[in-house]
Amino acid sequence: MTTEQEVVETAKLDRLNANLVKVEELTQRLVAAMAHKRTIDPSLQAPGQDLYMKAAAAYMAEMVNNPARILENQISYWGKALKHYVEAQQLLVKGQLAAPPDPTPRDRRFSNPLWESHPWFNFIKQQYLFNAEAVNRAIDAMETLEPRERKRLEYFTRQIIDMMAPTNFFATNPDALERAVETDGQSLVQGLENLVRDLEANRGDLLVTLADKDAFTVGGNIGTTPGGVVYRNRMMELIQYSPATETVHKTPLIIFPPWINKFYILDLKPQNSLIKWIVDQGYTLFVVSWVNPDESYRDVGMDDYVREGYLTAIEQVKAICDVPKVNVVGYCIAGTTLACTLSYMKQVGDSSVNAATFFTTLTDFSDQGEVGVFLDNDFVDGIEREVTANGVLSSFFMSRTFSFLRSNDLIYQPAIRSYMLGEAPPAFDLLYWNGDGTNLPARMSVEYLRGLCQDDKLARGEFTILGHTLSLKDIKIPVCAVACETDHIAAWRSSFNGFRQFGARDKTFILSESGHIAGIVNPPSKGKYGHWLNDGPLDDPDAWKAAATAHRSSWWPSWGAWLAKRSGAQVAARALGDSTHPVLAAAPGTYVVAQPKA
Repeated sequence: MTTEQEVVETAKLDRLNANLVKVEELTQRLVAAMAHKRTIDPSLQAPGQDLYMKAAAAYMAEMVNNPARILENQISYWGKALKHYVEAQQLLVKGQLAAPPDPTPRDRRFSNPLWESHPWFNFIKQQYLFNAEAVNRAIDAMETLEPRERKRLEYFTRQIIDMMAPTNFFATNPDALERAVETDGQSLVQGLENLVRDLEANRGDLLVTLADKDAFTVGGNIGTTPGGVVYRNRMMELIQYSPATETVHKTPLIIFPPWINKFYILDLKPQNSLIKWIVDQGYTLFVVSWVNPDESYRDVGMDDYVREGYLTAIEQVKAICDVPKVNVVGYCIAGTTLACTLSYMKQVGDSSVNAATFFTTLTDFSDQGEVGVFLDNDFVDGIEREVTANGVLSSFFMSRTFSFLRSNDLIYQPAIRSYMLGEAPPAFDLLYWNGDGTNLPARMSVEYLRGLCQDDKLARGEFTILGHTLSLKDIKIPVCAVACETDHIAAWRSSFNGFRQFGARDKTFILSESGHIAGIVNPPSKGKYGHWLNDGPLDDPDAWKAAATAHRSSWWPSWGAWLAKRSGAQVAARALGDSTHPVLAAAPGTYVVAQPKA
């Protein structure tokens, strides 16, 4: 007669055998995926050797010039590590299965209680944090490094330290070990399946899936504000949104989103949609949806974005609404290009723009912020070789680069959940958008990286568009800039420093809390992030902020009040398009969901 225990053991054995079969199948798929791994230029994988040589030279110089400081750092590290080892051994000798005193700082990566209570895990954690501290102190001691090289070295050192965290390895991650035991290894099988899926989706390269791709449909449950495409060319679709009020401001508004990402970040869902909010305030709103380019766009440059994007959109909106002027918004790189467009328009006598707003925009690249670590020649040379060979800079590289700016949040923690714990990606709309990237045309990529980012030609008055040398002082119309306090892509002080160089007398600067995305997508209903306002002079960013008034609410209404004063009287709400601009497709259009040819 079969006992209950035997039934349980048989069921476990059957599950184990089934999992072993799955592992064999997944291993074959893994090998196949790795066999198709593309060759990537080494310059797109890591900084050049010169950075390591400069770091080694700086360390040697410090050893020669200040050996006492080096020894002090080393002895401090040795002392902490040895003291911790002795304390751990003393507890074991006494027969106590407990961790010794833990002076290390709190770190959310080590949230499992076992990191504090279990002697094995606590020992690993403390030793890792002691090592991390020692490495960081060694970098701090390199006084002969130039500031830019120091910043790069600190960044890439932090990447190595974060990569080597014990949480990133199965044998030293208590969460992963506990899950494997609880599920009889099923979590590991599911984790392997998730790993293979990501490798297959990225031609053998590893890019962690951040969100459930089946949970969202653009135009279905995200990007749903009603409207229609009223114009289309090879560069963009122009979307007009249906009015939500009986009357609207006479002057229409055009938003130019960045073509590095897709525009529906501004329309994820009704509760946090800036697009819907603007329409609800009584505006005729148009949004440009950029094409996701393929190899055939290799020769498209900044000139083409200005001519076939900005200038064309402005002319089409003027015609549809029968108005002489429009208001415009540029977000991130689209704000930089908007500044270029406005300077060009000033020089050719085109007064079609009444007022302009810039979201998280850099026009002075003398301080490139955190993303600047990827803007030296070692990386940019590799990008130029990549786009010359393939015609576009693949969205893969853009996504990976921006993820490494927040590697613990966007690489290691998602990888742990997916590959070690075997969890399915979450149904999170923001992360879904984050993974829905776009390519960049070859010529435009190089022009932007070399001319704007590296050489800072726009702020220097040396950048050219359509044959005209541009100047920030040409921008004399009313302008408003919205920057974000913890923005890791467009640092707010850099945004401020470019904005204050505009030639306009009517300038308003708004500083929002949070970062590049959350600081902009900040609906009043959430009551989450506040902002600062200051009508004083735009001389120094820190002095401006120190004298600013803090508002514990979203910046949207403050900007809305600024925009309303510059948008004219109320007129009857406008229908979509006109007789010469029929609706070509319902919003969010076709370009936003189209996949470029491989």
